[in-house]
Amino acid sequence: MEKRISKKILVASLVGSSIEWFDYFLYGTVAALVFNELFFHSEDPTVGLMLAYASFALSFFIRPLGGIIFSHIGDRIGRKKTLVLTLSLMGGGTVLMGLLPTYSTIGVTAPILLIILRLIQGLGLGGEWGGALLLAVEYAPKNKRGFFGSIPQMGVTIGMLLGTLALSIMTLLPENSFMTWGWRVPFLLSALLVFFGLWIRKGIDETPSFRKAQEKGEIAKIPFIETIRTHWKEVLIAVGAKVVETAPFYIFGTFIVSYATTQLGYSRTVTLNAVTLATIITTILIPYMGRLSDTFGRKKLYVIGTCLMIIYAFPYFWLIHQHSAVLLIVATVLGLGIIWAPITAVLGTMFSEIFKSNVRYTGITLGYQIGAAVAGGTAPLVATALLKAYNNSYVPVALYIILASIISLIAIWSVRDRKNEELDTEAA
Repeated sequence: MEKRISKKILVASLVGSSIEWFDYFLYGTVAALVFNELFFHSEDPTVGLMLAYASFALSFFIRPLGGIIFSHIGDRIGRKKTLVLTLSLMGGGTVLMGLLPTYSTIGVTAPILLIILRLIQGLGLGGEWGGALLLAVEYAPKNKRGFFGSIPQMGVTIGMLLGTLALSIMTLLPENSFMTWGWRVPFLLSALLVFFGLWIRKGIDETPSFRKAQEKGEIAKIPFIETIRTHWKEVLIAVGAKVVETAPFYIFGTFIVSYATTQLGYSRTVTLNAVTLATIITTILIPYMGRLSDTFGRKKLYVIGTCLMIIYAFPYFWLIHQHSAVLLIVATVLGLGIIWAPITAVLGTMFSEIFKSNVRYTGITLGYQIGAAVAGGTAPLVATALLKAYNNSYVPVALYIILASIISLIAIWSVRDRKNEELDTEAA
């Protein structure tokens, strides 16, 4: 019985997380291929691309607000109800994007409506990640917490994989058909995924940690205020730790789509296939890394992955600059598929273990979403701006990856590994 419940919990956390990130990454990829031309019209292609990336970055700054709103609900009323709300918001915003008229049809209203829907996506995602993670971690046995916590992290790459695969299929259409209606199909089909996600989450009970907090009368009246008052150091640690997980990810997975096709002459299909293969590999590795963290500790794996990221920053760009499709794939697989895997696999569990249960939803959400806003959504924009400012030299972008890694190493310096402790003992 307990084993069946565990599987149901893991499936529920993974499916919802995958759908949320499918919707989110779909926008990121289409921004580089379609929105820069159809919605953010400009005579200078670089300006159009930067405007599209700016709209991509904008939602990252609304995510902390969504996190505050939905984590308040999650810490006050429960994890389960929050997850239904966030999934509905994300799905609705994505479907409506697929129906939007373009700039040539309704003028400046088109990018305005697109940005509004993007902000709605950001609000929903702001609360989704924390709920999906806690659904898994707070149900997990002590000796499997790293593994359970890595499962919703797979949703990030599965969502990206689904989005990339959907667009790869649609790019097989003639260019005119893809730009006219082909790009819209994945957005509209996401409605089916949302209904499936809501169905699979039906019947899930509240997590043991939340129920214990209710029984003890420890529910925070205003979780945000309580978190800032008692766990502000932990929030800062989480923000800093998030930087190396998010900035390189968007360089390897989103920025590369436009950079490889417009600057280096790779075909769109080859570039998307490289990202797809890397995403498959990291999706397979994430649960194994989660299991390893139950043996060796979250912090050790995180530090190893971050140090490898520092070492790899320059070789990555050297490889893709060889103008070889094989080396483009190798470079992307090494960065996104292998080096990034241990970092993201342990991140959520490590966050969960430094916050008390009555502010855990709020604490992990604030750290994750503020970190994502500072270093994630801005990464493609910053990288594009650096290229423009330094005559298309990749050196500043490589240094940017190294800086992100160093910030995260400093942030987690004082974190204690709690792999052998109960989750709801005094944290941090």
